[in-house]
Amino acid sequence: MPNAATTTRGRVGRPRHTNQVATVPPREEILAVAGRLFVDRGFAATSTRDIAERVGIRQASLYYHFPSGKEGIIAELLERTVRPTVDRIARLEQLSASPDTILYLLVELDIHILLDSPHNTAFLARLPEVVKSDAYLAYDASRQELAAGYERLGREVEAVYPGGEPSPRSLGHLLLELVETVIVFRKTGTPIDPAGIARSCLRICGASTERITRAAVSAADLRSDFEDLQSITSRGPLR
Repeated sequence: MPNAATTTRGRVGRPRHTNQVATVPPREEILAVAGRLFVDRGFAATSTRDIAERVGIRQASLYYHFPSGKEGIIAELLERTVRPTVDRIARLEQLSASPDTILYLLVELDIHILLDSPHNTAFLARLPEVVKSDAYLAYDASRQELAAGYERLGREVEAVYPGGEPSPRSLGHLLLELVETVIVFRKTGTPIDPAGIARSCLRICGASTERITRAAVSAADLRSDFEDLQSITSRGPLR
């Protein structure tokens, strides 16, 4: 039977230096606290000491979980705003549904991920000091991958409507930027209408009102297959 001293020595990292009781894993708590501080104060103005003190741990413990310090933390926060959507594109493209419906679902899923990012951490990708950081490179690569997915689906939707005005060459980025307006809406407290954004994306690709309505209905039927989307129509912007 191990004694108290042995148990303490077996713990990972240093103990907390406050009386706080952790309710989430330390790594997740660091990410949550850092995300709030980065959004409230800015990335450059927040130190690892600030984060550690707010979490209630020593800096040594923070560096145990994130050896590269703030760079590692911001890299993971940014990746979580885009990678979950990228990882689901292949599954969406395998659905037995029209291109309209698949694009509609992609927009809904992407919006859900952005709304679910704690403290609107997706906004951090717009800060100049973050854009200049090494951590931004991995995020940008994932975002380009997501834009390519939007491009493929957007062109498939467009192909259904021959004779219409051709979409811009950067259709994928245009659709992605429209979806990312929710980042600014969250920042300003503007009401967010996921269905309206999904409809606008289809409209950009040349879809008629009738086809957009059909896509919305079909998407609703398929939404239950994606846990991420089950509550999206009933939620508002998060703070």
